[in-house]
Amino acid sequence: MSEALKGVRILDMTHVQSGPTCTQLLAWFGADVIKVERPGVGDITRGQLRDLPDADSLYFTMLNSNKRSVTLNTKTEKGKEILTRLIEECDVMVENFAPGALDRMGFTWERIQEINPKIVYASIKGFGPGAYEDCKVYENVAQCTGGSASTTGFDDGPPVVTGAQIGDSGTGLHLALGIVTALYHRTHSGKGQRVECAMQDGVLNLCRVKLRDQQRLAHGPLKEYPQYPNGEFGEATPRAGNASGGGQPGWAVQTKGGGPNDYIYVIIQPPGWAPLMKTIGREELIEDPEWATPEVRLPKLDQCFAMIEEWTKTKSKFEVMETLNALNVPCGPILSMKELAEDQSLRATGTVVEVPHPTRGSYLTVGNPIKLSASPAKVDRSPLLGEHTDEILGAVLGMSAADIEAAKAEGAV
Repeated sequence: MSEALKGVRILDMTHVQSGPTCTQLLAWFGADVIKVERPGVGDITRGQLRDLPDADSLYFTMLNSNKRSVTLNTKTEKGKEILTRLIEECDVMVENFAPGALDRMGFTWERIQEINPKIVYASIKGFGPGAYEDCKVYENVAQCTGGSASTTGFDDGPPVVTGAQIGDSGTGLHLALGIVTALYHRTHSGKGQRVECAMQDGVLNLCRVKLRDQQRLAHGPLKEYPQYPNGEFGEATPRAGNASGGGQPGWAVQTKGGGPNDYIYVIIQPPGWAPLMKTIGREELIEDPEWATPEVRLPKLDQCFAMIEEWTKTKSKFEVMETLNALNVPCGPILSMKELAEDQSLRATGTVVEVPHPTRGSYLTVGNPIKLSASPAKVDRSPLLGEHTDEILGAVLGMSAADIEAAKAEGAV
């Protein structure tokens, strides 16, 4: 067993969520991620949404596992010198500053290439080249400009953003793939290159089925959408509530209990129609010409799911899941964050991990969602601010104890 990215050194100039998601994923795979932070302040998320006084917030700890922290003031000459040395010693540099921030510090892509021609320089920005390229972006802005919000929610309501962080974390995952690809390219070219991911692009990539439906609209109504056959289809892909994004009709139906998450999502596939109708006590509809085929069911999907819901309301969502899975009917209970946090199977696979921390005690965090058979990922706690400054300056840059003290005296670290 070995760490897949052991020996790769990452200079992590990122903050908040999109960049740290990327570098944390690389750290989980064994890369040595050196997180550069402002002295005395650090990543802004250390103090955001803090639940315990004088301890790093969960926002920070859950995005910065397995990293080392060095504090660096790049506004000082010594700080710039140390950053230059770090660029020389690293394989990858990752940043998600506002457009032009590093350029103004004197570290343009051209300058970075001069310092280290083999480095992979990876950036996350809100937008690619165009009218919006200088605009700042946050999670929900990315969801709105990438097409997600316009296609999420119910048709009679406003656009809705999703709870999944597809703008920030989604783009971080895209960037991680770009970095690993560039590193592979370097093995035979010997040269680094620039990797860029725009958050708008990342969200749109995750919304590709809605772009598919935009083109299908030109050829008639989208029959699997709840607007069919009586609703209005405009010029753009509409919001579809809980309708399935694929060709098989699906909906979230209520289950026993009546709580906000006492629901299960059920998909009606042609092979599952007969066993489903037999289970809910509507066997007469199996061969009924008004119900027997997908084509005749499409105009009355609301009635189909209403019938199914009459049955699901008599059982818990887990009982429904057990029954329908035995019939090969695709379904999935709506799981709350509490249920996921307490799911022992997710603990066993390392998808949810409990990590000890010196100031806040143990906390839950997500683990690596990507499982490699020969390179298992171990999740360690996030670093304290500047915890590894002396270690990195000494072991990575070869600075003496006197040099380190001089840098501290100058305010560079």
